[in-house]
Amino acid sequence: MKHDIIALFDLDHTLLPHDSDEQWLEFLLERGKLDRVAYEAANRELGERYRRGEASAIEFTEFYLSTLVPFDLGDLARWRQEFVRERIAPSISQAARDVVARHQGLGHLVVLTSATSEWLTAPIARVFGFEHLIATQPEVRAGRFTGRIVGTPNMREGKVERLLGWLAARNQKLSDFRESWFYSDSQNDLPLLSQVTRPVAVNPDPVLTAHARQKGWMQITIAGPR
Repeated sequence: MKHDIIALFDLDHTLLPHDSDEQWLEFLLERGKLDRVAYEAANRELGERYRRGEASAIEFTEFYLSTLVPFDLGDLARWRQEFVRERIAPSISQAARDVVARHQGLGHLVVLTSATSEWLTAPIARVFGFEHLIATQPEVRAGRFTGRIVGTPNMREGKVERLLGWLAARNQKLSDFRESWFYSDSQNDLPLLSQVTRPVAVNPDPVLTAHARQKGWMQITIAGPR
């Protein structure tokens, strides 16, 4: 099917009212799977630095991938199913579902693009009915996660690189589309927001709020307060 409009969506704090990596960590801590003392303070500090745009893409991504390393893939898959059912699905607002469904109903090419690992975001994408997902790739060796990533993390300028590579594999360019939408909450996504024709600041952080106001970008709230 030939699409003339592409609609891209960030996930955390955009379609979700929280960060799925942080929620996953808390899920494991509550079940006693990880040591709370070792992870909780580091998680809080890293999350704050990431939202300020100070933590590197590799550092941020591999911290959360480290939560997968100690466990068997089968156990992780079972816990992930519980996590999505108990923590993620109930937190999704009707407004978030509606904005995705609107683009889907209009026949647009709809893509979820997330800095979070593909392993964690794939079942969340299915909850929204996304056919297409671009996310950070975790490395697996000998049937276990290594805590490292494969290729370019899908963050900041990497979101642009990964999108253009994904489109090229489809023999397409971003400029092929009559309109290109991108919904995001974060200053970290300014590189991709600046590439599309219809940037939308969703529940934006202060830096993105100021930038969107200066540029005249649309600002909306669909996932609850930050």
